Amino acid sequence: MSAQVKTKTPPAKQSDLVEQAFAKLLDVRAAYDSEAGLDKLKRAYLFGRSAHDGQSRESGEPYFTHPLRVAHLLAEMRLDTDTLVTALLHDTVEDCEVTLKDIATEFGENVAMLVDGVTKLSRLELQSVDTKQAENFRKFVLAVGKDIRVLLVKLADRTHNMQTLKAVSSLEKRRRIATETMEIYAPLAERMGITRFQTELEDLSFEILQPEMRDSIISRLEFLAIETESVVPKICAELQSLLAEKGILCEVTGRRKTPYSISRKMQVKNVTMDQLSDVMAFRIIVQDVASCYQTLGCIHTAFPVVMGRFKDYISTPKTNGYQSLHTGVIGPMRQKIEIQIRTEDMDDTAERGVAAHWDYKESSAQPDTNQERQARLETFRWARELVSLLELNEEATEFLENTKLEMYQDKVFCFTPKGDLISLPKGATAIDFAYAVHTDVGDRCVGVLINDKRRQLTTELVNGDQVSIITEKDASPRSDWEDFAKTGRARSAIKRFIRLQKQEEFARVGKVLLEREYRFRKTKFKEQLIDEFLSAFNASTRTELYAHIAEAKLKAKDVFDRLHPDLATTSSADKTSPVADTPPEPLFHVDRAHEGLAVHLGKCCHPLPGDKIVGIVTTGKGVTVHTKNCNTLAKFVEIPELWLNVDWPRGAGRRYAGRIQAVVVNEPGALAALCTVIGQQAGNITHIQLTERDMNFFTFILDIDVKNLEHIHSIIAVLRSNKYIESVERRGL
Repeated sequence: MSAQVKTKTPPAKQSDLVEQAFAKLLDVRAAYDSEAGLDKLKRAYLFGRSAHDGQSRESGEPYFTHPLRVAHLLAEMRLDTDTLVTALLHDTVEDCEVTLKDIATEFGENVAMLVDGVTKLSRLELQSVDTKQAENFRKFVLAVGKDIRVLLVKLADRTHNMQTLKAVSSLEKRRRIATETMEIYAPLAERMGITRFQTELEDLSFEILQPEMRDSIISRLEFLAIETESVVPKICAELQSLLAEKGILCEVTGRRKTPYSISRKMQVKNVTMDQLSDVMAFRIIVQDVASCYQTLGCIHTAFPVVMGRFKDYISTPKTNGYQSLHTGVIGPMRQKIEIQIRTEDMDDTAERGVAAHWDYKESSAQPDTNQERQARLETFRWARELVSLLELNEEATEFLENTKLEMYQDKVFCFTPKGDLISLPKGATAIDFAYAVHTDVGDRCVGVLINDKRRQLTTELVNGDQVSIITEKDASPRSDWEDFAKTGRARSAIKRFIRLQKQEEFARVGKVLLEREYRFRKTKFKEQLIDEFLSAFNASTRTELYAHIAEAKLKAKDVFDRLHPDLATTSSADKTSPVADTPPEPLFHVDRAHEGLAVHLGKCCHPLPGDKIVGIVTTGKGVTVHTKNCNTLAKFVEIPELWLNVDWPRGAGRRYAGRIQAVVVNEPGALAALCTVIGQQAGNITHIQLTERDMNFFTFILDIDVKNLEHIHSIIAVLRSNKYIESVERRGL
């Protein structure tokens, strides 16, 4: 459907435009198809032209130029005659006095079915942000489930409408169409592997939605063009020459990346346009798969490799069938460039996507075999999966919410030991798998077997993994699992469990604080006395009251005074601080901090076993442990009731996070020496960050798992004796 208003205009003066467009369509089609079906295409041309007679687009062009250009886009993808006929007729039922029965009579039931699918989609023009968009998407997928060619026609239709969107006078309408295109049509084109449609839809939408950013990027590209216009041919020639010397026959082309792809890369890398160096991409087309890997070896031998940029989509194709080798190098003329290496067939698939595999042979009398039909179904199984999701979601808005992220990112499919399939988003871990099986399985998991080998629960899963979760009755989730969970289900379950667990621990801490107040007042603690005063403290249970005390929402002194008004005149503030009066036996052991409960290690000083420590009751956190010389304690000098005696647990086995700052010389092997020394001293580096650098020195911050204070002091002492280490000191986190 055209995204533009149609008005009656005299067609006589503009008939040449229509005839020229049809002639171009025939030329493109003739390049890949025989005379078979040509008569049908010509009849569709005459039928559609007659049906749209007198109609014009908002640009002033004859309306029938739109169906012709949609068909032209599909012909460039070498699609069958029925698809081209559908493109020519796709607006006749909606905008003209034509019925599906008329189309079936003239062109067959298959074309009528395709036109009906496109017509239904075209009627779902987005009118409101949420519900209509969801309904549009829902029916869109339902139609795709019947025949993938409906989607191909609709994508071509949307591409041409975006190409001519500037002719639409309403800015609001342009933005609405561009938003729908960016959120639904461009990602679907990507999922189908149709790079031509995807990149054009993205960039045209970007131009409407973020014109200032796009103009800024284009200005920068034009500034760079003075240099790159001469650089690109030179780089192509040097790459061609390099590979020719190795006997590799190839074709090398270079291009500048699109404004939208540059914008997306700026966001992902969090850099400015000036900081983004690799705005050029080069493609090397070779004869066969072996030559792809041979070419890669030559490139990596000749030029420095940019780490983290190599991807092998040949051995592991994308779900849309895309295959290629990707790498980044500091190439000829010291230019940072991206290189794609593929065969001609791979390049065809990259450009045409599913159309490269949806090969309708009109000249063949042989129908599809069962094997061919199954291959097509496998190619488009993602469309079938979405249709099955529709059956589970009655509300269209719910369907959009459930599929928007799932649709636009790759999935991993793993199996339970019984062979049940579990679908998870890419990047999901064994933790996500456990919660996908059942919340109780996730809450009680302690380990995992992946393909019969013991692995960490944080291990990222890949397609085809068989996953067996190991559980224990008394196990519980760790608070840091949330950092590794990717699915909303797992993250929500972990948060809920930890929240309930913390509430129980807060209650335990609060009860100890109140008992301590009673001991200080030399009064026997009678817990049942609390019940009749709960409402006075905005609590419904004793547990809730105790939690309020631990979270510093209530003071134990105030609770005591309310329960015993006859003793309230003897206030604890008039006596020696409870801190001084506490028994020598510590009230808490710091090992609770490892359980993520109500005792936490202060990040300002980050104490280690061996440090002298004290606990401070902190609002919303429970007890925070500090070293006794921590500067933070100065804030609490006038609030002695918040101070607690705490101590380290007895025995060994636990490890604690320590942080050091190391200044190393700027020489090869310095960082390796730093890490080696720490490892030799039984320290485990959990995080490393470069904070400063100059001509002579690098400054690193390292987080290290250690046993105690003596352990980290030992590591520091050995580091200070190393020739590569200028200085090292302990730091708070």
